Amino acid sequence: MIPLIDVMLVLLIIFMVTAPLLTHAVKINLPQASNQTTEIKPQTITISLDAQGQVYWNDKKVSQSEWQALMQQAAQQAEQPELQIRADKELAYKNVVQIMSDAAKAGLSRIGFIIDPTTTH
Repeated sequence: MIPLIDVMLVLLIIFMVTAPLLTHAVKINLPQASNQTTEIKPQTITISLDAQGQVYWNDKKVSQSEWQALMQQAAQQAEQPELQIRADKELAYKNVVQIMSDAAKAGLSRIGFIIDPTTTH
């Protein structure tokens, strides 16, 4: 075991000595870019479901036929918006599944969930 440690230490010293010699950099004065990149953020749609099962499209109460029509319109956009679902923890899961199903039927594929990470089980 001792000879193996000696060999490793010798190799470490060799690499420490030779590594700075291997970096040959050519000094070049590169031009600076003056423009900034434009980051286009996709539109975000928030669907909230309260404990009674009421649905809110961007904080506006809507019926099932209304949110289905709004989903159809959103799916027709060139840049599809991200659908974020916020549901009350006391709400039955079938209501959330209904929203997800309607979104998939409309053609919306970017679906996310908003949760409160500070609460515990």
